[in-house]
Amino acid sequence: MSELIDNGKEKRQQLKEIILALHAGKDPDVLKREFKHLLEKVGASEVGALEQELIASGELSEQEVKRLCDVHAALFQEGLEKQGRPEEEPGHPVHTFKLENRAIEQVVAEERKIIDRMATAEPEELKELLEKWRQAHSRLMEIEKHYSRKENIVFPYLEQHGISGPSKVMWAVHDDIRALLKQVRQFLASPPAEREEIVAFARKVALPALEAVTSMIFKEENILFPMCLDKFTPAQWQAIYDQSDEIGYTLIEPAQKWRAAGLDVAATQAEGQVAATGKLKVGVGELTLEEITLIFNHLPVDITFVDRDDVVRYFSQGPERIFARTPAIIGRRVQNCHPPDSVHIVEKILDDFKHGRRNKAEFWLPFNGMYVYITYFAVRNEKGEYAGTLEVTQNIKPLQAISGEKRILDEN
Repeated sequence: MSELIDNGKEKRQQLKEIILALHAGKDPDVLKREFKHLLEKVGASEVGALEQELIASGELSEQEVKRLCDVHAALFQEGLEKQGRPEEEPGHPVHTFKLENRAIEQVVAEERKIIDRMATAEPEELKELLEKWRQAHSRLMEIEKHYSRKENIVFPYLEQHGISGPSKVMWAVHDDIRALLKQVRQFLASPPAEREEIVAFARKVALPALEAVTSMIFKEENILFPMCLDKFTPAQWQAIYDQSDEIGYTLIEPAQKWRAAGLDVAATQAEGQVAATGKLKVGVGELTLEEITLIFNHLPVDITFVDRDDVVRYFSQGPERIFARTPAIIGRRVQNCHPPDSVHIVEKILDDFKHGRRNKAEFWLPFNGMYVYITYFAVRNEKGEYAGTLEVTQNIKPLQAISGEKRILDEN
């Protein structure tokens, strides 16, 4: 049958039908045998585009694609592994992501080895193995930086190419992995004394977590990164590189400084900047653009502004940001800046603001040793018309400790 598929349109339709058959419950091995010739020639961009089309058309939900994303990868594995891969230069963002993956794989292998030994370990050795496991898992938790760079830098540029479905699915899987890794960390903080309980937890939670991490590496290197290499411009790769240091890296440091070949970096950095000449009237008073920027960046809070169309237009860059923000989110829909599981909350707030049902929404939670207070304000013009949303985030833990009064200036 595959020899009749001569043009791109027919091929895409056939591939969509294969994916729909997979979701309908057809055996992946049967599909592989029936469409072997076709599946061997599928590239990463095609897989991502197909998932995007199926989500956009309503034929499949994001949740359904997420549920079977591992099966998708396995179905197209042979073709993905055969596709040509460009050589990545040391320092290129993809090269760095792959270096991290090799380091992550080493830690995963270390944890697996420790868990295997626990099944027959004597009490004294078991104690030593638990400590080794705790240390290894602490290193694996650094994977947060790897996932955060994908979510906050790579995914926004995919969206600029009209690709958002696969990113949302991958982000949801990130959150599943985070939840499993957190469970392991909490377990290791105060493990039971009985070996049977430890081994049972390892098999039920820890090993599935490690398998999920390994599976994500395959999807990155065989679907996500080839798709990005196919779509992104040199300027976009340069922007990804320039923004990566702010979030940081997992278990490694980039091999070396890197610049995209043939790119006028100075022109790229200057693109879109406004010349700071003269003063701007800002209500009561006048300020230069530089002064406005400095004021926002010296406020003891993080500020993010989303316009009336739900597009992120600005965030302040204070010295101690609470949540990661990179320039890549500018121009991104705010719904795509949040984990899939919390998007419905964001949409409810925005809808309430737009329809005048509320003007403020607030949340507070412990986070990385801080106590974070988050407030969303509806921004309205003089006519009361909705103009956007202002998010203000602050660590209020130091404020909670204040008592009494202070009227004298410190000497230092």
